[in-house]
Amino acid sequence: MVIDSRFVIAVQDLQRSADYYRTVLGFEIKEIGDDGWRAFVSGKVCIMAGECADAMSASQLGDHSYFAYLVLDQIEDYFTQVQAAGAEIIKPLRDEPWGMREFAVRTVDGHRMMFGQEL
Repeated sequence: MVIDSRFVIAVQDLQRSADYYRTVLGFEIKEIGDDGWRAFVSGKVCIMAGECADAMSASQLGDHSYFAYLVLDQIEDYFTQVQAAGAEIIKPLRDEPWGMREFAVRTVDGHRMMFGQEL
């Protein structure tokens, strides 16, 4: 039985990514004992980012660049915060017929993330 989950992503510039997750998305950045890796943490979410300078950019993956759907409370406040911090909003905040209020961003690395709150 699954007791926890973590996301693992490749980024081309680890410092740039860490700065983005901290300043734009409000995540805490944690060292994990390896210079090529960082953990981006918010609440119960942990994104493990590994630096792969020569790897294909996530922005080249098109529809396959989505990697996370994070469920929040107070989504309007968070939307306002990340928008003011300069996030690239690729889906505006709106109510969906499947019972979620959601929005999406594209990170500095080209990964796409969806944020939602139950209506």
